[in-house]
Amino acid sequence: MIPIHCYSKGVLHSEEGEVVQEFPVPLVVNGREIATLVASPHELNYLVAGFLRLQGFVTSPDDFELFSVCKDFGAANVRIKGTLPDKLKPVLTSGCGTGVTFSTPRPIQIDQKKEFTPAEVFSLMEELGKHSEKYRAHGGIHSAAVGDNDRMVLYAEDLGRHNTLDRIAGEALFKGIDLNGLMLVTSGRISTEMAAKSAQLGISLIASRTSPTDMAVKLCEESGITLIGYLRAATFQIYSHPERIRLPDKKIEGVTGVILAGGRSSRMGRDKSLLPYNDRPLIETIYNSLSGLFNDIVVVTDRPHEYGFLPCPKIPDILPGQGSLAGVHAGLTWSRDERIFVAACDMPHLDRELIRWLSGVSSAAPALVPESDGGIEPLHAFYTKAALPAIEAALTSARPKIIDLLAQIGAQIVPAAEVARHSQGFRSFMNLNTPEDYRNLLG
Repeated sequence: MIPIHCYSKGVLHSEEGEVVQEFPVPLVVNGREIATLVASPHELNYLVAGFLRLQGFVTSPDDFELFSVCKDFGAANVRIKGTLPDKLKPVLTSGCGTGVTFSTPRPIQIDQKKEFTPAEVFSLMEELGKHSEKYRAHGGIHSAAVGDNDRMVLYAEDLGRHNTLDRIAGEALFKGIDLNGLMLVTSGRISTEMAAKSAQLGISLIASRTSPTDMAVKLCEESGITLIGYLRAATFQIYSHPERIRLPDKKIEGVTGVILAGGRSSRMGRDKSLLPYNDRPLIETIYNSLSGLFNDIVVVTDRPHEYGFLPCPKIPDILPGQGSLAGVHAGLTWSRDERIFVAACDMPHLDRELIRWLSGVSSAAPALVPESDGGIEPLHAFYTKAALPAIEAALTSARPKIIDLLAQIGAQIVPAAEVARHSQGFRSFMNLNTPEDYRNLLG
């Protein structure tokens, strides 16, 4: 039994459990060590005999002059009547249970400072599944991917689970991609050599849909790798270094997240909210950021059918054709909470910690608006229902401007110098307006 940390519904709890045993057996035949068999530790005599039979070295029990298999010492010593070839040429098979290494896996200490949230682990595994469905025309294939906190970096598939990691390592080598500190997700079991290869690459976290082996757990513990198994739906089990999993903070109470998706995207030339970003529509990135902060999310749009992939309500402007202020009005009117946080649909780098900090700034004003080096940011701001009468009045005037409204209602502006202490380079406010902006984002 080993300690296991189980994650479910935002909570980690400890329990004890068992993992599959992995047992290396050096095989000596006629005084020569010809292989190390890595297997389950039961009935090793059958394993050794069957291996030699299927390699064509024996055909009956009479071919054995000595047959000694000792589980306690983890060794098999066999003498057969026939002779072994002078040179044994290994064939690297594709089977998912076979990996090839030229030395005994040893722990390699990796950086232990990297942290990941459960949402990031689930997201990368989900991306692995999407790629598998997209590229695979048949079953029986293993897949693996490496990624950082918000995107997949490399993907590979092969008949053998070990080969997928070798393919990723090779592609990273040729493309000059540093895998240090990344996550690895895989469809197959994590065994010792998979863990050892990951440590060589500097992988910080390994996650699988199935269980690891006991030797993989031990090697990951010694190397500083977080090892996750049985990753299903919204649960998983952690077998080593649970401290790298950063549990989500409590959501901000009394605030609804509002995503404005009603713009015409005229300068971009196509709908900004649906631009591909990290293999998903851009607005999905916005939604994922806000869903980690607020219990309720709503998208304000006149095209709800285009956002069916988002698991939240979609509402139209109550007073259409009045720009972003109409979106703020619709969000405030719909919200059950007294306050809303408004974000435009083209902000790919929303900073949760900045938003959380802003939510705690003491203010009695109808709106709380941060300032960046480019001016105030009304589409990355908090509004209260106290602002509704002024907003409705403004919407009945000709071409209402949100900047004018903020001055009229006495919005509290958080100075750029203060914001900068919580948002380096004001990255959270970056938005996309032109094709050049989008190319820079991808690039």
